[in-house]
Amino acid sequence: MSCVEIAFVNLSAVSEWIIQNWLEEVAFVSSAVGVWLTTRRSLICWPVILVSCILYGEVFREARLLSDMLLQGVFAACAVYGWWHWVRGVQTEGAVTVEALSWRGWVWGLAAGAAGSVILGFVMARYFHASLPWLDSALTSFSLVGQWWQARKYLANWWLWIAVDLIYIGEYVYKHLNLTAGLYALFVALAVLGLRDWRRALERQEAEAMAGVLERECRS
Repeated sequence: MSCVEIAFVNLSAVSEWIIQNWLEEVAFVSSAVGVWLTTRRSLICWPVILVSCILYGEVFREARLLSDMLLQGVFAACAVYGWWHWVRGVQTEGAVTVEALSWRGWVWGLAAGAAGSVILGFVMARYFHASLPWLDSALTSFSLVGQWWQARKYLANWWLWIAVDLIYIGEYVYKHLNLTAGLYALFVALAVLGLRDWRRALERQEAEAMAGVLERECRS
């Protein structure tokens, strides 16, 4: 075969792959944009995340990753809640503020993630014969904790997402969802960016609060 013919065959194969995987590709883009907007603390992130949840729900249904499919439904509900909670915060405080998570919050969150891993893993392995039931259930459970922390504007959500997304990369490579594995590698980078930006925002908030206290003391 000539170089032109080889190039044509390769181009045809790439085009066929793009057509066959269009749903995962659109889900990829919407999810990446949603997370990036979250790192910027933009209210638009929530409707974008809601769309990506719907799309990925179908992707995971086709891959028989049932825990992940159910997770997208819960994520959609969390997106609606997060949207409402952030809007309410903006109306009250004028901006999306960042909150520090107490040690009790860490304990309760991680305990809830562990308990959910066991319960969901048992159900998926016993009754649904899902693929990778225990690993997928653990990732699902802790992802729910991360999503809740994110909706509540806790800085700690980014630490949890970094850990969860790193493990997700291996799972999706194993399931041959290579585009999604690439997406979660991008998620890790975005989570690091979000951690940096939210930490800076929290430090600014604390500095402004301290300056306000000092100003009031000086006036009194």
